[in-house]
Amino acid sequence: MGKRGLFDLERHFAFYGAYHSNPTNIFIHILFVWPIFFTALMLFYYTPSFYSFPKCPCGFNTGLVLNFGFLFALLYAVFYVLFDKRAGSLAAFMCFLCWVGASVFAFKLGWTLTWKVVLAAQLFCWTSQFIGHGVFEKRAPALIDNLAQAFLMAPFFVVLEILHALFKYEPYSGFHANVKARIESEKKVWQDKKEKKSS
Repeated sequence: MGKRGLFDLERHFAFYGAYHSNPTNIFIHILFVWPIFFTALMLFYYTPSFYSFPKCPCGFNTGLVLNFGFLFALLYAVFYVLFDKRAGSLAAFMCFLCWVGASVFAFKLGWTLTWKVVLAAQLFCWTSQFIGHGVFEKRAPALIDNLAQAFLMAPFFVVLEILHALFKYEPYSGFHANVKARIESEKKVWQDKKEKKSS
């Protein structure tokens, strides 16, 4: 049975799914959401740190530090586990890998090159996202209506989409049927509002 309130995964997934029903837009979303998260962590690597990990015994310096980037990844990871233990644990592990990878990349590239790489990647990924919505979905992105919910749910939405497509996974029995019904309901409300504005 699903949770209620803040951790009502059905509600969050339906909200996001209502903005991502076109297959091409979903594919674009799957391709570019995690790179946005990864490169954001690269930028956050240069926020003030409160702990630096020592060098490996072999002498290799990973550059790993606990800072805002780590807290950002940790926040996402905790939320995902609270949403759903199984898929959430996988998403949390991916958040951890992104934090490690982004930290190592940023450390090796240095600030001068890092911000250029991040800027180019973010511009490309976000442009692709807006094209997906404007050309294929023909609806504004979810962040227009709920910025925090859209940013928080985007990476987890991708994980759940892939797990369901490959393994027919759902957090509990009937989850996707319930979400589909909610999505259709939300899309109908949106269509009604759109028709009223145009009339």
